[in-house]
Amino acid sequence: MVTKHEPTARVGAYAAAGVDIDSKMSGVEHIKKMVAETNTKGVVGGIGSFGGLFKSPGPESLLVASTDGVGTKLKVAAMAKRHTTVGQDIVNHCVNDILVQGAKPLFFLDYIGSSRFDTQIFKDVVWGLCKACQENGCALLGGETAEMPGLYPIGEYDLVGTIVGTVEKKKLITGSSIRAGDLIIGLPSGGLQTNGFSLARRVIFDQMGLTPQDLVPGTRTTVADALLAVHRSFLKPVTAIMEKKIPIRGMAHITGGGFVDNIPRVLPKTVDAEINRLSWVPPTIFNLIERQGHVDHDEMYRVFNMGIGFVIILRKEDAAKAMDVLKRLRLAPVLIGRIKKGSGKVVYGDAK
Repeated sequence: MVTKHEPTARVGAYAAAGVDIDSKMSGVEHIKKMVAETNTKGVVGGIGSFGGLFKSPGPESLLVASTDGVGTKLKVAAMAKRHTTVGQDIVNHCVNDILVQGAKPLFFLDYIGSSRFDTQIFKDVVWGLCKACQENGCALLGGETAEMPGLYPIGEYDLVGTIVGTVEKKKLITGSSIRAGDLIIGLPSGGLQTNGFSLARRVIFDQMGLTPQDLVPGTRTTVADALLAVHRSFLKPVTAIMEKKIPIRGMAHITGGGFVDNIPRVLPKTVDAEINRLSWVPPTIFNLIERQGHVDHDEMYRVFNMGIGFVIILRKEDAAKAMDVLKRLRLAPVLIGRIKKGSGKVVYGDAK
């Protein structure tokens, strides 16, 4: 009697060690169409080469680049099993960082690192990257997907992005023209943006015992919706001001370090930025973290954006025109402060 043995699929040693090359390459094939839809006129070729190609913006322009990561907001995404927003977060974050200098994005590069490649999570993250790239008019030019068992926890991943943009030399915004008497306009954030999540998670999940599906106390918003609210891009409103030829003297993206660390990055050493914290009402999620976590009020404004994601500094006579442009875009801008003589720091003037 002869026994017939059916051929069995052999598992490679690398796959057995936790890295499945075939799965990774299959995932890359799935996202090629999405990525191609982000192509702009500057793109030369497509993804798949060792390097992405993009046309030079010209000799009268400067290139502006920035790199950042989503951070521990990714842990909330993993808990909520929701991965379509974090790609938008990192693109918009990077767009805002170079926007401060007046630059518009040309292209974006991403890095996704994980313990094991998950095709669906990968597709969801890249979907978010592509959505934000299209909204900001930049190309997703390439990226890296790394599978490293033992380095990342099972079921989690890291997401980092690099953006390259351009600004005409004569239109570069440095903050050097900021003077006493200028006014500060604040643009509302969508939530925590991508900063302060280590503290937020400790208070909301560890101390309060809430889950992503629970409602934020006093609201009809779930914890997941509140914490995973997309980090907004401020490119369109700032561009609208520029198109009206309203001169902007300086801008700041309110990320980690809040007002006191970010606004001084564009201030001359002869002035201070006086912020009136009574000029707007922080969203409920910030008040919850402060109250339940027993966090010092000033520390809240150092860790979080407190509802203001971006600030624009203009001459007093130009501020009203800029506010009108922003209100027409239904952005609810707020005059949050003024520039006064000082030494290049932020002070709080909370008088009504």
